[in-house]
Amino acid sequence: MSTTTGPVPSLTLRGALGWHRPLMVLAAAMAVLTVVGLVGLAADDRVLTGLPIWAKPTKFALSTLVYAVTWAWLVALVREHRPVAARWTHRAGTVAALLLGVELVVIVLQVLRSTTSHFNRTTPLNSTLFTIMAVSIVAVWLASLYAAAQLFRVRGLDPARGRAIRAGAVLAVVGMGSGVLMTLPGIVGPTVAAGITGAHTVGLADGGPGLPLLGWSTAGGDLRIPHFVGMHALQVLPLLLLGLELLAARVAVLRSAEVRSGLVGVAAAAYTGLLAVLTWQALRGQAVVAPDAATVAATGAVLLAATVGAAVVLRRSPVAT
Repeated sequence: MSTTTGPVPSLTLRGALGWHRPLMVLAAAMAVLTVVGLVGLAADDRVLTGLPIWAKPTKFALSTLVYAVTWAWLVALVREHRPVAARWTHRAGTVAALLLGVELVVIVLQVLRSTTSHFNRTTPLNSTLFTIMAVSIVAVWLASLYAAAQLFRVRGLDPARGRAIRAGAVLAVVGMGSGVLMTLPGIVGPTVAAGITGAHTVGLADGGPGLPLLGWSTAGGDLRIPHFVGMHALQVLPLLLLGLELLAARVAVLRSAEVRSGLVGVAAAAYTGLLAVLTWQALRGQAVVAPDAATVAATGAVLLAATVGAAVVLRRSPVAT
């Protein structure tokens, strides 16, 4: 049987602009930066750490755009369901919007200076800019953590939607926090120059062979992969739920909110397992395109568990019996 969903923030364009203005302004700015980055990719032939120099701003702009729109909607969701927490949740969103903007400004500035932004302490100016980035992203992480915590205090949501949103938010915060692994001594690979205090690649210097545009290493472990996968759980799980809701019109068993909630729970557990496998693989210095037997077995175990879990949820449905 279905349950009521309670009020949700408007999904119209006009309604979206009112979710959280600073985050939506950031999203608009990131849309513009994405276009600039694409032009840069086509017109600027400079290469930095093995990639076109405008690849990083373009990737970060797209990722930040998605982050901003998603969290703007979630801040509005908290405001609709938990007005008592609306003020501080809104402030957390504003902090995130401002400081993500600062991070992107530094990234673009360093591109214009033909140098790297992350881990770069080769000169006093580069060190200052990286410190600004590091402090900004820690504050963004704390703001996201606070907003995620408020989602657990929201009541009145469809159980499947609530589970998808909360699980996605937790995994997003975990994925964002995993970036600290890139700065820990003994984990990252050798640096390419003095003054570089971190790396994306484990076991190798950054700038080696990698996937097109993404740059993820095809020769060693790359911590950007679990970082990316974790952060975007907040989009993947709700989109999965949306797919289940659309299928419910044709598949009777999916019309039960309890069944959808159970399937989302299985998906969240599987996503967590795959995130753990990707992190483990990267930390062992193993390229994502060349998994060894242990990685294949671990991935297979996660997928098998998810399949069994989904089958159990469906079998227990009243419609199935």
